[in-house]
Amino acid sequence: MLLQILCEDTILCFVCIQELFSARVCDIMNESDSVKRLRLEVPHPDFSFRAGQWVDFFIPGVDTVGGYSICSSPGLLQREGVIELAVKYTRHPPAHWIHTKCSVDSQVAVRVGGNFYFDPQPSDPVVDLLLIAGGVGINPLYSILLHAADLLRHTHGHRCAPGHTHLCYSAKNTEELLFKNTIIDICHERPDKLSCNFHVTQQSSVIEQELQPYTINGRISEEELKRHVDPEHTLCYLCGPPPMIEKVNSDLQKAGLSEDRILFEKWW
Repeated sequence: MLLQILCEDTILCFVCIQELFSARVCDIMNESDSVKRLRLEVPHPDFSFRAGQWVDFFIPGVDTVGGYSICSSPGLLQREGVIELAVKYTRHPPAHWIHTKCSVDSQVAVRVGGNFYFDPQPSDPVVDLLLIAGGVGINPLYSILLHAADLLRHTHGHRCAPGHTHLCYSAKNTEELLFKNTIIDICHERPDKLSCNFHVTQQSSVIEQELQPYTINGRISEEELKRHVDPEHTLCYLCGPPPMIEKVNSDLQKAGLSEDRILFEKWW
């Protein structure tokens, strides 16, 4: 059976229906003025996901099903039995419920879906990852970045770990850059293997001093992409608004990256 999810807060893709799991909201944090991060405890031992996937989000009493990318790593689920979602405020019923009615101990249900993920196997060739995010399209790519960092910490040179991972993340301004401090901390942990650039397109205030070394005014350019593309080794994951996807996809192919090495999901 196939499900197509079509709403402003979800990724557009076709997925096989998976099992539904009960979950409990165990923490709620303000990630920004318009984004709440939910931490969900999913106790069932069979629950799992791959970095980059999303969940259908079922709320008791709300007929509309939400769809949100998981923004935590599979390792966090293994260690603590939880996943995290970052949800931007809209009038869409699930997002509105999360921002106005959800509380700690709220009971919900989730179902994993999506074919956009990074799950390297020991037999796979080592790749360099290029992660390109626009707006809240950062969510699945942040999960992949965290997973790459986990693999580097725990594989000790095992072939599952990527060679180098670079994140290009674009938002209107630095206030809307989600997870920015953790992203910088991760890159400091392994600067030989992890790096990032933030792009701001409508910045009206002075950029915070700690962000200045990483922040570029303007959109992600074709020239910058070329610096991070090795046609033989780069695998690119791309998530953001459709116009951005189309432009960056074209620029990557101009830089020599073949179409089969560019994986993307569109949201709106």
